[in-house]
Amino acid sequence: MTDKINIEVVYALPDEQTLLKKTLPAGTTLMEGITASGLLDKFPDLELSQHKLGIFGKLAKPDAVLRDKDRIEIYRPLIADPKEVRRRRAEEGKVMKKGGGDA
Repeated sequence: MTDKINIEVVYALPDEQTLLKKTLPAGTTLMEGITASGLLDKFPDLELSQHKLGIFGKLAKPDAVLRDKDRIEIYRPLIADPKEVRRRRAEEGKVMKKGGGDA
């Protein structure tokens, strides 16, 4: 077993995506990986306590131990509820179909 792991840290804003790669000691935690990546230097206003964290799309705790080739993801809060958006689109579709016209 090697004593180093390679990780990626990803964070996306509506108009910018950031992916940072880092080689760290084995046994590094998720939060240590974020700190070591330099992401917090690039985004000093990023308040991690208000974001969910994950590894490859699965929620993870800050003290989760990373494995080689893990991708840490920082999730922003949703602006709109996807279920509500789909419901509204479906309602709009029904309204458009009702007025059929000369078909």
